[in-house]
Amino acid sequence: MSMNSIGDLAQSLTLRARSVLIKNEIETLTQEMSTGETSNITQRLAGDYSHLSDIDRNLSRIEGFSVTTAETGLLFTTAQNHLEILHTRTDELANALTAVGSFGQTVNREQVSKQAQGDLITMVASLNGAVGGRSLFAGVATDTIALNSGDTLLADLKTAIIGQTTAADVLQAAESWFNDPAGFRSSMYRGSDQTLAAFEIAEGEEVSLKLKADDPAFRDMLKSTALASLATDSAVGLSPQEQAELLKQLGGQLATSRDALVGVRADVGFSEARVEQVETRNAASKTSLEYARRELLEADPFETATRLKAVQFQLESLYVVTVRTSQLSLVNFLR
Repeated sequence: MSMNSIGDLAQSLTLRARSVLIKNEIETLTQEMSTGETSNITQRLAGDYSHLSDIDRNLSRIEGFSVTTAETGLLFTTAQNHLEILHTRTDELANALTAVGSFGQTVNREQVSKQAQGDLITMVASLNGAVGGRSLFAGVATDTIALNSGDTLLADLKTAIIGQTTAADVLQAAESWFNDPAGFRSSMYRGSDQTLAAFEIAEGEEVSLKLKADDPAFRDMLKSTALASLATDSAVGLSPQEQAELLKQLGGQLATSRDALVGVRADVGFSEARVEQVETRNAASKTSLEYARRELLEADPFETATRLKAVQFQLESLYVVTVRTSQLSLVNFLR
């Protein structure tokens, strides 16, 4: 009769190796229990990764678009906030100019000119708005402010209109200066002639923010506001009657600028809505794909728990055998 046996060292190594295997299996099953996803993907998919790869590719694409839509949404929202400030200031100043130009006294005309000066500073600041370090209304020159200061505009425009004695002449001189490339654009605008490139927010879908601070809607608004600031300036030298006439006409021009700003805000709002729609659609697609992925790789919780309990029992049994083996000795054998 033959007997096969192994030495104590070999037996110790065997028990240790078995312990490591069981612990690894416990770790794997515990991970499956916590994540709900099988650890043996190849076996679950029978080696066919095409469906999983397609899901992961689409999830990655949606994740990329999610970053773009978040940044683009913030850009349009911030631009809309600045446009709201411009619209509000233009509306209030238009009403004030119309009222004062119709029947205002000298003190009222001076007050509304002072109001216009404050509004001009606010308007320039709004057109110099930025988000994330990127200028909103400077075209592709996002690293610079769009306009020089309101004081610069007032100083240069004053030089252009000094010597005019009637409201009509002042308006014509200001119009010429604003349309002259060596006038407003040279003195005030610091941005680029190129607008921002379109943002791709989904496959085949783009939105654009093509506003620049030298666009006609903004330029006309700044012109009327700056002229209202200078209307009562003694250096310009208009008579009280011409001041009143100028302020009245500027009120009408600002009302037109206000309406133009409504159209600009509507365009930006339309783009905002498109970004929100794409965000919602992308979120729904992401949820659907993640659900499909979980279904594809889901680990049966009951089966996993059963296997985990069985493996834990094996480990406990191995510990018992290890302890008993360690207590064997010749003395105990001879007893």
